[in-house]
Amino acid sequence: MASRYGPNLGPEKETTVTAGHEITVEQGSEHIRVVRDGQVVAESRRPLLLRETGYPVRYYLPPQDVRTDLLTPSETTTYCPFKGTASYWSLPGADDLVWGYPEPKEAVAQIKGHFCFYEVEVEAAE
Repeated sequence: MASRYGPNLGPEKETTVTAGHEITVEQGSEHIRVVRDGQVVAESRRPLLLRETGYPVRYYLPPQDVRTDLLTPSETTTYCPFKGTASYWSLPGADDLVWGYPEPKEAVAQIKGHFCFYEVEVEAAE
């Protein structure tokens, strides 16, 4: 089930929406792999696809599909008025390569606890 977040969804939704900005989250079935320095860091066939106006599709992977033992928490945080405060993790030699939303806004609650990477390999859904 897709979650829609946009300017015409009524007063019960977040009020930080700007005209023309939309976010959707849906369950995907693409095969996603993250490889860093020849090592598989994450691999999933159950990514969440987050589509946001003005940005490429981002794949949020469940923690069970991520080598969290390779991640080191970072002190970096960023704030998005649509998604909330992001936390970051680093890999050896790659600072802040991974991010996630430990407490996302209600409109994108599905991504809670999932990890997102800047560079992923995507294979079509089978």
